[in-house]
Amino acid sequence: MQMKSFMIDENFKELTKHQTVVMPIACYQTTINQNINGHIPLHWHDEIQFVLIVKGEAIFQVNEDWILVKEGDGLFINSGCLHMAQDKEQSGCVYICLNISPYFVVSQELYTTYVKPYIQATNLPYLYIDANEIWAKNILDAILKIYQLIEQKSQYYEIDITIQLALIWKNLIDNGFKLEYVQTEILKSQRMKQMLSWIHEHYAEKILLEDIARAGQLSRSECCRYFKRFLKCTPLNYVIDYRIQKSLSLLQQDDCNITEVAYQVGFNSTSYFIKAFRDSMNMTPLAYKKNKIHNV
Repeated sequence: MQMKSFMIDENFKELTKHQTVVMPIACYQTTINQNINGHIPLHWHDEIQFVLIVKGEAIFQVNEDWILVKEGDGLFINSGCLHMAQDKEQSGCVYICLNISPYFVVSQELYTTYVKPYIQATNLPYLYIDANEIWAKNILDAILKIYQLIEQKSQYYEIDITIQLALIWKNLIDNGFKLEYVQTEILKSQRMKQMLSWIHEHYAEKILLEDIARAGQLSRSECCRYFKRFLKCTPLNYVIDYRIQKSLSLLQQDDCNITEVAYQVGFNSTSYFIKAFRDSMNMTPLAYKKNKIHNV
């Protein structure tokens, strides 16, 4: 199954239900450039995520870090961490994505001892899974096995999946990663989510830097530092990029013209919307609209 669009709430939390049959997991294959945005947009979810790159290369952002993940390798993304992904130099990146409820990784009796400390650690937003390492290769093989089990649905495959999940987690924690818990890092993540949440809710309105900073309980200068650290851009540039993202689905509707779309997503002039769209998407909104409608 290819996920081409991400439903995200006002807190940038992904709304997709990560559930396959009766189990609180989802495992699917994704081609990054087939997403409606051309990349996987910034989001977060309660589930932990494992990624296995089966073709090409991908650049993932997790919180403020950017990670190049090569073909054959993978990535663990912890619960609650902001993340996004984009193709590396049009490599046609395809990856298997495995999302799991933290409560389903091991039995409830073992959750507090073997899972909770890891999803609460502030120094474990992600972990690179290098296929050259034995523990990592075990994880990658198990991800592929789970994907195949879901595709084939052989007898008792649900039980086989739970066995593979336990294997994945045992190899992850057996890696010997030293856990840390820093309250300031938790606060930084919360403030960034608050500011993104505010933008998500008010993107169609007039937005000032002061508004964004206030949402994160920060000064204007500190707000800019947060965005530079996490997203490598200014707050207002991010607003423009987000408005363009929101315009994509509207442009695919037959009954919306360019001017209507521009004002619906918060631009106060059609010409500025066209310029910003062209700078971001390398085509005009009209060209994008014609191309998408033609290919439906």
